Amino acid sequence: MDSPSSSSRHLKLRVKLCSFAALGPGKASLLEAVERCGSITAAAKDQGMSYRRAWMLIDEMNRAFRLPVVGTVSGGAAGGGTRLTDLGREVVSLYREVQNLAETAVAEPLRRLEALVADNPEPPVTTTTCTGKPRSSRGDD
Repeated sequence: MDSPSSSSRHLKLRVKLCSFAALGPGKASLLEAVERCGSITAAAKDQGMSYRRAWMLIDEMNRAFRLPVVGTVSGGAAGGGTRLTDLGREVVSLYREVQNLAETAVAEPLRRLEALVADNPEPPVTTTTCTGKPRSSRGDD
């Protein structure tokens, strides 16, 4: 069996914004889905999450920035809905720009690191702690 392609390994960038919020690929995708779908409900479905989870993530982002990144649009021919604010579009654009720059910067060392990964790595054995909670036998760092 061949080793996973480099497309299966990628840089996952997460920017800590403040003590309670970070912006990463999941939230960026959710914000893009809100813009594309026009509602939190549709965006949540598009991203495979509950409405409550999507709403909580959006509320967290709205609280983290100086102005809201997502707002509501009322009435009109489209019947209203939810859209990214100008700031929300700028936040997503800047995140994607940072992500692209970071991927370019690490491309060569990441390629070398990928070459060291086993062809068929064995998944970790899971054990339980004294409280019965699952614990991986390997560290994630």
